[in-house]
Amino acid sequence: MHRDLNSLTRRTFLQRSATGLGGAALASLLARDTMGASPSTLPHLMARAKRVIWLFQSGAPSQIDLFDYKPRLTEFHKQELPDSIRQGQRLTGMTSGQKNFPVAASKFKFDQHGQCGMWLSEMLPHTAKIADELCLIRSMHTEAINHDPAITFIQTGSQQPGRPSFGAWVDYGLGSMNEDLPAFVVMISKSGTKGQGLLARLWGSGFLPSQHQGVKLRGVGDPVLYLSDPKGIDREGRREMLDGLAELNQLQLAEVGDPEIQARIAQYELAYRMQTSVPELMDLSGETAHTFDMYGEDSKKPGTYAANCLLARRLVERGVRFIQLYHRDWDHHGGLPDRMVQQCKETDQASAALVMDLKQRGLLDETLVIWGGEFGRTVYCQGAITETSYGRDHHPRCFSLWLAGGGIKPGTVLGETDDYSYNIVRDPVHIHDLQATMLHQLGIDHTRLTYRYQGRDFRLTDVHGNLVPQILA
Repeated sequence: MHRDLNSLTRRTFLQRSATGLGGAALASLLARDTMGASPSTLPHLMARAKRVIWLFQSGAPSQIDLFDYKPRLTEFHKQELPDSIRQGQRLTGMTSGQKNFPVAASKFKFDQHGQCGMWLSEMLPHTAKIADELCLIRSMHTEAINHDPAITFIQTGSQQPGRPSFGAWVDYGLGSMNEDLPAFVVMISKSGTKGQGLLARLWGSGFLPSQHQGVKLRGVGDPVLYLSDPKGIDREGRREMLDGLAELNQLQLAEVGDPEIQARIAQYELAYRMQTSVPELMDLSGETAHTFDMYGEDSKKPGTYAANCLLARRLVERGVRFIQLYHRDWDHHGGLPDRMVQQCKETDQASAALVMDLKQRGLLDETLVIWGGEFGRTVYCQGAITETSYGRDHHPRCFSLWLAGGGIKPGTVLGETDDYSYNIVRDPVHIHDLQATMLHQLGIDHTRLTYRYQGRDFRLTDVHGNLVPQILA
C-alpha cells in the first residue's frame, strides 16, 4: 500500500502517461522545481571572490567597546540617556522594566591605526595591524532584537526558520570547486561553557535540495560523524554497499522523480570520498612553527577558534566554497569588561592571522572574509554601573563589522552613528544590503538567484537589498 501511495503523485501520474503532453508537462515541472534559478547560467557578473570565510561572533560583540569610538561618552558617563536619543524605541524584556538608562562609557582606550587611521579598541592589537586590509562598516542595522531571530535573519535572510542559509544559496548557485570535500563547511567554537545555542538550521538547506546544507566539522573525535568505517567493513565492502544502494535509489528516482533522491545519492558518494580527504585536511603536522606562532598557541588545540581559523585557510587552499565559523559567548549583559578581555584574547590574533596568511599565500584577493555578530550593544547599562564593570543589552539600531579581501575596498570606514552609538546618522547598511553585496562579489545578482517553492520564487534577500558600492574596490 505504501508503495502504491508513493506512486499516486502528480509527477508519477504524468510520468506514466502515454501521451506526449504528459511527458512535456513533467519536464516543465521538473525543470521549474529542481533548477529554480538555473544555476548553470551563473555567474551573472564578473566575480571578484571565489569563496567566503564568515567569522561569525555569536552573541553580538559590543561595537562601543571595539569599533565605534565615542570620546564624548566620558562626559555622559552615568548620565541618563536622553529621550531625544532613544526616541521611544523598542527595548528587550531584559531592560524594559528598568526605570533608568545610565550611559556606560567604554573602559577601553582607542587609537588610530594604519595609513587609513582606523579607530580601534586596545582590545584588538592584532586586528589593528591589518587595519589597512579592512573595510569597517559602523552603520549596520537589523529589525531583529533577540538572538535567535537575529542570527537566523543574518544567516538566512528571514527571521522565521525554514529558509536556506547563505552558504546553501551559494552552493546551490555556484557549486563545488572540489568534488572530494563539501562546498559548505561549518565549525563551532566557544569560550568556556557559555554562549547562545546554535541550531543546525543556521547552516541548513531549507527548501533547497539537502545536498546544499553545510557539513559540520567537529573538534573532538571523528571530524564528521560516522566518517570511519564500522568494524568489519573495509573500503571495498563500503564501495559495494554504496553501489548497491545507488542502484536501488536510481530505481526509486525513475519511479517517483523526487529530486531529493538524487541529492541523497550525491551525498553518499561525497561521504565516501571524504573518508580520504577529511583526514588529510585535519592533519596539521605539515604546518610550520611560524604558522602556529602566527595563529597563536591555541591553534594546536582542536576545536578552538584559532584552530578553526587555521583549518579555514586549509579549506580555502582545497577549494571549499563557503566556510562558516561560529564563536560563541559574546552575549555580555553583565561583566562585560572582563568577558570582553577573554573573548578578544581568543579571537583577535587568529582572525588577523587568517587575513595575513591568506594574503601572503596570494589567496586574499579571491577570498571574502567577514567578521561580526547579529546585532550591537546598547550604550546604556543593563542594571547598575560599578567602578569596574557594566553590561549592555541587545541593540539592533546600529552595529559594526569588518570585511577583507574579495574585491572589498581596503582601509575603508563606512557609516557613522550619533555621539551615543545609538542611531545611524550616515550611510546605513541593512542586513539585506550586506547579503546583496556579498553575493555580488561572488558574481551573483541577488535578484536573480531564486528558487521556486510552494508557488513563489524565493531568494536570500527576499524582496529587499541594495548593493553597497562605497565598499567595493
